Amino acid sequence: MKQGIVALVLAAGQGTRFKSERIKVLHKIMGKSMLQLVVDCVQKLKPEKIYIVVGYQKNEVIREISSPYVNFIFQQHQLGTAHAVLASRKFLKTEKEKDVLIINGDLPVIAPETLKSLLTFHRREGNCMTFMSAELDNPEGFGRLIRCENNVIRIIEEKDATPAQKKIKRINVGVYVCRIEDLLQALPKISNQNKKGEYYLTDVVEVISLQDKKTGVYKTSRPEEVLGINTRLEMAKAAELLRDRKIKALTDDGVTIYDPKNTWIDLDVRIGMDTIIYSSVIVEGNTRIGNSCQLFPFVHLINSRVGNRVKIFSSTFIEESIIEDDAKVGPFAHLRPKTVIRSGAKVGNFVEMKNTTFGPRSKAGHLTYLGDCEVEQDVNIGAGTISCNYDGFKKYKTYIEAGAFIGSGTELVAPLRIGKKAYIGAGSTITKDVKAEALAVERATQVEKPGWTKRKKKK
Repeated sequence: MKQGIVALVLAAGQGTRFKSERIKVLHKIMGKSMLQLVVDCVQKLKPEKIYIVVGYQKNEVIREISSPYVNFIFQQHQLGTAHAVLASRKFLKTEKEKDVLIINGDLPVIAPETLKSLLTFHRREGNCMTFMSAELDNPEGFGRLIRCENNVIRIIEEKDATPAQKKIKRINVGVYVCRIEDLLQALPKISNQNKKGEYYLTDVVEVISLQDKKTGVYKTSRPEEVLGINTRLEMAKAAELLRDRKIKALTDDGVTIYDPKNTWIDLDVRIGMDTIIYSSVIVEGNTRIGNSCQLFPFVHLINSRVGNRVKIFSSTFIEESIIEDDAKVGPFAHLRPKTVIRSGAKVGNFVEMKNTTFGPRSKAGHLTYLGDCEVEQDVNIGAGTISCNYDGFKKYKTYIEAGAFIGSGTELVAPLRIGKKAYIGAGSTITKDVKAEALAVERATQVEKPGWTKRKKKK
């Protein structure tokens, strides 16, 4: 785009119909807030500046959208969309030779290609102002587009529309492109004489067209993208559209997803070629998954890194952890934050690890807890092993050196070091360091009392 453009995102209103103590635009869809999705979309147009109008819960909004490319404008009283733009007047005056793209912060599904098409149309037609419209089978909640005499265009908000006007299916989306100089001249002429007592930005359309300045309507060919979020159900519909878009992009890049409708993959997730995703898998946050992996049903990953050729078996939960190449995890395993599974290691069913590095080719087959442990390569952890890392006040580390063998039912009381190739006898409670290649056994003497059962019954 040769002509300069700035972007103005409206995000000051609470969104009362959404019924939440948290401002509507900060509610997340597929790992990102609605507002962040809109900002990400706008950034792909490469505007010279992005302004966000904030008001309700402004500090929370600023923290969520912390970016050097974004400038914030405070609207002290939320008196309507035109009032929000008016709050930006001081900033827009410095850009008055340019166009401004104005978009509501609750349009998370809209795609950059759609906005690019709007800009192209606006400039090709030489319009002073262009706004986006769509035709919907159910236009409830949207302003209706009305053409009057002498090419005057009006947008009637639903609360102010007559029964006949409510039947109109052509609606205003809430996305505008306007010459800043003309916009600033039109804003003071807007009235709040309507049922809500607000200053509507939609009235700018009529004001500018009455001035005999060229006003255009761009009808989008993608009406599914104009879904504004006012209710939780509408947010769920938006999530479905974004999920379908994400899954299509992954499958186009060589990922197999067997059951798209029952798979949830956040927008920032990256997955390598030839990886297979089974039904009911959830992958959230900034998770990265390599090539040729397999994620079996009911696997759930959050902000984790997975290497190549990794198998994660059913009903495994992994959060903020790293799994290196050729490892196997699950089923029914739980990797808590700061866990690292080295290449070729195996973590089996009902194993939980936290803040633990588990060495190459080491194995923990089942029913084990390892917390705050450093485990080197080729270590075998027997069933029922527990690292006792917390004394009620402080947590301590357990070190298990290469080739060690930990027998079943062992309790490792930290701080502790198990030497290289040492053996721990099953059922032991180990409280002292074990030297390399030593055998450590700690058990109470077995006592047997003949006839004890009969005597108990007589009592």
